[in-house]
Amino acid sequence: MKKIVEKTEQILEFGGMKKDIAFLVISGLSLIISIFDLVPLPFDAAWAAVILCGIPIILEAVIGLVTAFDIKADVLVSLALIASVLIGEDFAAGEVAFIMQLGALLEDLTVAKARSGIEKLVSLTPQTARVVSGGTETIIPAEHVKAGDTLRVLPGETVPADGIILSGQTSINQSVMTGESLPVDKAAGDEVSSGTVNQFGAFEMRAVKVGEDSSIQRMIRLVQSADAGKAKIVGLADRWATWIVIIAVTAAVLTWLISGEIIRAVTILVVFCPCALVLATPTAIMAAIGNAAKHGFLVREGDALERLSKVSRVLFDKTGTLTYGTPKVTAVRSVLPGISDTALYRIIASAEQFSEHPLGKAIAACSKKEGLSLSSAENFRMIPGEGVSASVGGRTVIAGNTRLLVSNGVSLPEEVSHETGKYLSAGCTVIYTAIEGKLAGYIVLSDTVREESRDMISSLNRLGVLPVLVTGDNQNAADAIAGQLHISEVHANCLPEDKLNHIGACQQNKHAVCMIGDGINDAPALKKADVGIAMGGVGSDIAVDAADIALVDDEIRELPHLLALSRRMMTTIKLNLTFSMALNFLAITLAITGLLGPVIGALVHNAGSVLVIINSALLHGWKQRR
Repeated sequence: MKKIVEKTEQILEFGGMKKDIAFLVISGLSLIISIFDLVPLPFDAAWAAVILCGIPIILEAVIGLVTAFDIKADVLVSLALIASVLIGEDFAAGEVAFIMQLGALLEDLTVAKARSGIEKLVSLTPQTARVVSGGTETIIPAEHVKAGDTLRVLPGETVPADGIILSGQTSINQSVMTGESLPVDKAAGDEVSSGTVNQFGAFEMRAVKVGEDSSIQRMIRLVQSADAGKAKIVGLADRWATWIVIIAVTAAVLTWLISGEIIRAVTILVVFCPCALVLATPTAIMAAIGNAAKHGFLVREGDALERLSKVSRVLFDKTGTLTYGTPKVTAVRSVLPGISDTALYRIIASAEQFSEHPLGKAIAACSKKEGLSLSSAENFRMIPGEGVSASVGGRTVIAGNTRLLVSNGVSLPEEVSHETGKYLSAGCTVIYTAIEGKLAGYIVLSDTVREESRDMISSLNRLGVLPVLVTGDNQNAADAIAGQLHISEVHANCLPEDKLNHIGACQQNKHAVCMIGDGINDAPALKKADVGIAMGGVGSDIAVDAADIALVDDEIRELPHLLALSRRMMTTIKLNLTFSMALNFLAITLAITGLLGPVIGALVHNAGSVLVIINSALLHGWKQRR
């Protein structure tokens, strides 16, 4: 029996969606020929629809009953098909089969398989490691690294294990773990995580957590577990199928016994078929997905909008989501007499123009946008973990952090320290500059808030949805952005596990959660949330694969429209369901009294299905009222 079931399932799956579309086209034409008697045939043309669309329904119903005693809507449809054929109502059988297969095709078109992106995460796993022992360096597979091993990591290489730096200074790109685009300066005694990328200086480290205990492997497990824990929504018709079947069969049998007319019983089975009920949800979802696409949202899972309609909290990552994710110069101050702020800006940008550090690149890029002409820089030198030095206009210029000032014997006056402290407390980055050994001033960079973020957050509040900021950035930077956007709930210094735990806590408190992020570190949270939305333009491929919805053009201002659209879609679905159920009960009443035959009953069903489709289609052009 098991082999028969497996073989049948293989036959049903053969050809896929193209086969289903072809069968529906042929069946639709055959029904038109049948009802209008367009072509003289020795048999009813509706048999094409019965065979092509009806037999797969019957086989699936039998498989469900035999393998798991699973009663779905196709059980009632199968009974109606068989009964209609037995009494010679071929058109009624073909029409019911056609409508049901049309609904199934719409569901297949809207419910896409979620891709977890695990394969891409695995590709981030370090493949090799440089183990240093007795002054000798040996390259081994990363999975063979043991806790306590001394490892050497060169510029551009991925850190092979979690550990502590023993010697050397560098800058580490930690976006895989924290989502922050700017590298973090590291020195002896600082911790580093596997999967992060060493950008500039070489260093030696002691491995602490290796293999399955490493950060990148924990990330992979988080994505897997979050995906497995997300509940899948079952179609309403299938959810009510058992009761529909029981009521329909009972009504049909009682009618037959009381009236003695089997045609009334068959008509009840035909009109009880949940055709409009099956179409109510997928047609509305398809129209809403089309509407969402016009506003820049690519809906990757069919039931994502259904889940989104219940969301009461939206969790935002900061960098690349509410902000642009790229640092910009926001302030320049000279403390040297005779050098203006603009002149200092030009000198710093000239010194940084050959830098490979994102901050140096940002300074040079911003200066060019503002039309500053840069001077030539000679003797350029990059100092990992500190900054740069160069000769600009014949004068030695250094630009970097306080460690660079200390190593060059430049003191930082208390007045300047107090000024820059305000910027630092607001989450900005400060680059200090010295010319010929004297402090010349500083330049401030910060990630800037997207222009549309403020209005978007206000709109969410008006919709009764609570915006929450969850970021891997420090508390000061998080508070500064939250203050600008009037976000009351803030969670800073969040690793992937922290975001995941916060979402889990919200869900335990019966809050449906939507997570919006763009980085690899957001992938577990995007999977765990009731709905995950990835910034498709600036976001990583892994984040997009983990999400239910991708915002293709990064126009986050459209998020309130998407939330309102999901709620409107559910209203449309409820109207469709109410109408289809009311039509069903009216048709059943007429069938019991004998006023409605199988063919007319099938046509009534057809008309009901068409009205449901038309009502759903109105969603395609729906716009949120301002």
